[in-house]
Amino acid sequence: MNPKFEYLLRLGDNCLVLSQQLTAWCGHGPALEEDLALTNVALDLLGQARLWLSYAGEVEGGGRDEDALAYGRDGAGFRNLLLVEQPNGHYGNTVARQFFFDVWHQQLLSSLGQSSDPRIAEIAQKAVKEVRYHVERSAHLMVALGDGTELSHARMQAAVNKLWPYTNEWFESDAVDAQCFAEGLSPAAPSLSAAWHASVKAVLARATLEMPNFTGHQRGGKQGLHSEHLGHLLTPLQFVQRTYPGAQW
Repeated sequence: MNPKFEYLLRLGDNCLVLSQQLTAWCGHGPALEEDLALTNVALDLLGQARLWLSYAGEVEGGGRDEDALAYGRDGAGFRNLLLVEQPNGHYGNTVARQFFFDVWHQQLLSSLGQSSDPRIAEIAQKAVKEVRYHVERSAHLMVALGDGTELSHARMQAAVNKLWPYTNEWFESDAVDAQCFAEGLSPAAPSLSAAWHASVKAVLARATLEMPNFTGHQRGGKQGLHSEHLGHLLTPLQFVQRTYPGAQW
């Protein structure tokens, strides 16, 4: 196992899977402005996925480029967090999922900007500029919907409660995380926990939403153990290349 390769897959797969999720809303957003904004976030994440997976292919040295890694792996080969593969649900579910991820993503990229690997640092420094906007946008929506009508408040609280069990996986360190931290490639996974919880708590308070206090957590995505949702998500993503291998426009 090459820890750097595995870590790069995690970074790329998170962006790729979440981008695919958000594209399902294209043309179906609650308002035109929001429809366009969410599509732009999806495009940002797709661009970041290409950068991470391209570098992962180079590190692996097996001749696989970003397309081969995106379209040629089965679900067990993906290393994304379980959170990003959870269904879109209603718009409140999508907003809460995005907010939880955005806050962590910004903190991670800020730390990766100081990586001992110049390529990782370069990609992170570029990506974090986009993700700052993602955080601002999703936090604004959390407040607008949470502190909105009685119905929107109830739906947002239900979304927060439903997704909360998936928000601890990124703070748990395994052998890949530990080795990458030891080499200075990445921050220690648990080191981002306090800042994430503080930022999320502040926004939830403004949104008049309660932060869940239960501790049961789901894990396994980083090791390739996924929910049933990932297979359904990968089917349309990989269909053309699986049906017509090597096809190009």
